[in-house]
Amino acid sequence: MALTNEQIERYSRQIILPNVGGKGQDKILKSRVLVIGTGGLGAPCSFYLAAAGVGKIGLVDSDKVELNNLQRQIVHTTADVGIPKVESGKKRLKALNPEVEIVTHGMRLDSSNILDVIKEYDIVVDGSDNFPTRYLVNDACVISKKPLVHAGIFRYDGQIMTILPGTGPCYRCLFPEPPPQGAVPSCQEGGILGVVAGALGVLQANEVLKFVLSTGDMLVGRLLIFNALDSTFRTVKVPRDKDCPVCSEHPKITKLIDYQEFCNLRTKTDCSVK
Repeated sequence: MALTNEQIERYSRQIILPNVGGKGQDKILKSRVLVIGTGGLGAPCSFYLAAAGVGKIGLVDSDKVELNNLQRQIVHTTADVGIPKVESGKKRLKALNPEVEIVTHGMRLDSSNILDVIKEYDIVVDGSDNFPTRYLVNDACVISKKPLVHAGIFRYDGQIMTILPGTGPCYRCLFPEPPPQGAVPSCQEGGILGVVAGALGVLQANEVLKFVLSTGDMLVGRLLIFNALDSTFRTVKVPRDKDCPVCSEHPKITKLIDYQEFCNLRTKTDCSVK
């Protein structure tokens, strides 16, 4: 479709890029992205996706805004404390870019609803704050062949990897099973530097835009690790596990599993260490 004069003005700095142009911007405007978690990762990621002009952004979160969220969750403000995060996020994203369609999913994802939610989107961003959701999202995306951008943050560190089912490794190739309850501290216990969440959320948005535009070298089969204290990035190659329980040729997991009790999902955290 032809871009309007307002769209040309709004996205002009993007449109002049060699790998974008008018055709690329049109792809962005037609893209549909699901952001799971409207917190430390999902907030900056969704903010930049809305700014870029992603046509439809789905926000998934069952929590309400708390004062301690505001140190890193940039789509929420002090006035939003007590409001559902998906509603607060929608308000801020629409204020930034009224053209973007924002769909809110004020729910906790589980094996009974996730496939219906993700099927409406082209790519999924995992900004979840717990291991049960992380494994559920990975498995659902692999089973439904849906691209997924994973990231995790803790203290001064973050990591990110893109999963293209059938092409590269999945999250279980790296971590086959969730850790036992209590084995890994949460960010509530260990803390998180706000800018780490911002850096990783923006990198997730970058992976999404590369996917939509079919340009650049995505983080498929590569885990990018960031340390804020050293200001360093390093990349670790992640091979596809031929015996992976979910993405191998003969998977053991063919139906979705809920890990709530195993991982103590009801413990309130903002994010979990990897």
